[in-house]
Amino acid sequence: MARFPARELRFAAAAAAVLIAGQAKALDDTLDVVVDRATVVRAPANTATIIIGNPLIADAATQKSGVLVVTGKSFGSTNFMVLDASGAVLSETTVNVRRAPEGLVVQRGVKRESYACAPRCEPVLAIGDNTESFGQTANQIQQRSNLSVGRAE
Repeated sequence: MARFPARELRFAAAAAAVLIAGQAKALDDTLDVVVDRATVVRAPANTATIIIGNPLIADAATQKSGVLVVTGKSFGSTNFMVLDASGAVLSETTVNVRRAPEGLVVQRGVKRESYACAPRCEPVLAIGDNTESFGQTANQIQQRSNLSVGRAE
């Protein structure tokens, strides 16, 4: 069995304590994101890989200079982990995706419709809206998009 000088053992123990404390703090970190909006955060140094717990709820992409863009895709909670090139966990963050605060929800019995009101209220696609309202809004958005690229449908 190899013997290490006491100084090296103290250094290794201190380094391990810092790593454990750093991970524990990172595990408690949370990020609130609005659905269909992006949030910019700083990625830890030496980031090589990002793992998203549930890519149906949020997505993340790295940019140059350590910028991480997190986008809310649907309501809920998930996590993302940041790893270095050796696979060590640099951080873990809980992502909570919520509705935009300036939105308006109209409930007509069991039918729900969503609107963005800034300053006029206009229909928006929102998860949980009734199928008819969602479909009409999606169709209008697609038709408008087709007009902008020269395809009238």
